[in-house]
Amino acid sequence: WQTLVGALLLHVSWKLGWVEINLCSRSEILSWLPASVLFVGIIYAGSRALSRLPIPVFLTVHSAAEVVTCGFQKFVQKEVIRLLIHSSVLFLLVAAVCLPLCDTQFDPNGYLWALIHLICVGAYKVFHKLWKPSSLSDLDQQYINYVFSIFLCPSGDLFSALDFPFLYFYRFHSSCCASGLLGFFLMLHTVKLKGSTTSGQYAAWSFLAK
Repeated sequence: WQTLVGALLLHVSWKLGWVEINLCSRSEILSWLPASVLFVGIIYAGSRALSRLPIPVFLTVHSAAEVVTCGFQKFVQKEVIRLLIHSSVLFLLVAAVCLPLCDTQFDPNGYLWALIHLICVGAYKVFHKLWKPSSLSDLDQQYINYVFSIFLCPSGDLFSALDFPFLYFYRFHSSCCASGLLGFFLMLHTVKLKGSTTSGQYAAWSFLAK
């Protein structure tokens, strides 16, 4: 729902001239598709994990995705990681590992989906860091992600969704639309903030947002 609403809003904003999207280069669109696959994995695995785990538990595991990014920078790219970042990432890792050990309502399937979600988030960040586009902007990338996720939605879950008890409740549909609307504005604001600030300022704002 969120990606469908986001795609529609972004497409309408593009056609009305409110945002600029340039999808002229087919080769660069194809080169971004692996990231779109990871984007779908983030959404799908995250939704499956959220259906089984409490929100605080899921957010704790989600935050541990920084371990993947930091580990790639340290062991693959041989970058020097500051001690503060090193300590923060280590703390996130310890919290994520200890969480299932202390969970009295441990759900192995829920944690498995959360782990897949974590890996997809980390891999997406690594891919975004390595990928050096010449023409695709952040909005272009997000538009491709939205459209790709709509067509790659697992068909099995579409049929099982028909058995959802609140499927025909207007509150459910209004909540889904509100989620998509808020997600769209958050994405748009993030892109605007990233384009109008330095990398250090953007990192600081992202840290405060988290």
